[in-house]
Amino acid sequence: MRMERFLSYDRGLERFNPLARVITYDDFDTGYNGWLDLTPNFVYDDYESFDSVVDLSSWAPTQLSSGAMRFASSHGSMEGTYSLKLSTAPTGGPHTEPPRAGSMGHAIKRLSRFGDPDLIQIEAWYSYTPAQDRFGIGEEDIRAFGFFFDVQDAEYRYMPGVRYVNALDGKPVRRWQYYRVADGVSRADWNFGVEDGWCVPGVDNQWYGRRFEDGSADGYQWIPGGEQQLVFNESPDKINWMYFRLTVDVRRRRYVELQSMDQVFDMRELEPTLVPGYKSIKDLINPVFFIETDTDRSVNLYLDSVVYSCE
Repeated sequence: MRMERFLSYDRGLERFNPLARVITYDDFDTGYNGWLDLTPNFVYDDYESFDSVVDLSSWAPTQLSSGAMRFASSHGSMEGTYSLKLSTAPTGGPHTEPPRAGSMGHAIKRLSRFGDPDLIQIEAWYSYTPAQDRFGIGEEDIRAFGFFFDVQDAEYRYMPGVRYVNALDGKPVRRWQYYRVADGVSRADWNFGVEDGWCVPGVDNQWYGRRFEDGSADGYQWIPGGEQQLVFNESPDKINWMYFRLTVDVRRRRYVELQSMDQVFDMRELEPTLVPGYKSIKDLINPVFFIETDTDRSVNLYLDSVVYSCE
């Protein structure tokens, strides 16, 4: 009797379009799968981190959630019971100021380069909603959400990513941005006036860099033709799951493509900002999701499942 080998794929991968090699397929019905909150480096006395205008220790932890709602019982996830939930505190301030303590939620998975890829890609099914703590639709209380890779190769560290600006001061914006530092931004500009600030322009765009009235910023540029109306279904207790995909060329250090639902944005002419590599983190590839509140209301981002692939 001869043994024959065959490949079998999880049926859940049918709702994704991965590259040739799937590195991780995270269905949160099976647990956290290595995704955790994003924290600073607690390396000083009494476990203090470096000084920063932004309180980097204030972000809420990630949670496994059944999507419990005040009036709708529990949604569960897109397929199954649990999604990964990112939350904020009710601490949104003016969008032209540095992020206030607790006003963002993050989820990071700490990975390293595998297989010397040309392309890397993240995919997810997600939804977002404010807390059900007051009347009204609530979509206008969600400022933004997004995703980025934290990449370091043999020469550079860079953070290719995208941010969906949903609303500012209660007014809809609904446009995509990409991570790229504007020309002429100084270290003091990046660190909100601190001349010897720790962070260099191009690192941690979600926290640093000046923010302007129209929603632009030192660290974000508008994607050409990046306007898009997403699905927010009439009430904070109604979740609709949406598809997201970002592909990056790590050989050429360029963006490739963003897909949001069925809309595809060609980003091949766009580049992230390159900075000299940091010590000890060569071959880093960390995926990060985040959400921001715009008001004194907690908001949530739900990730049903996430696929990281490369080729």
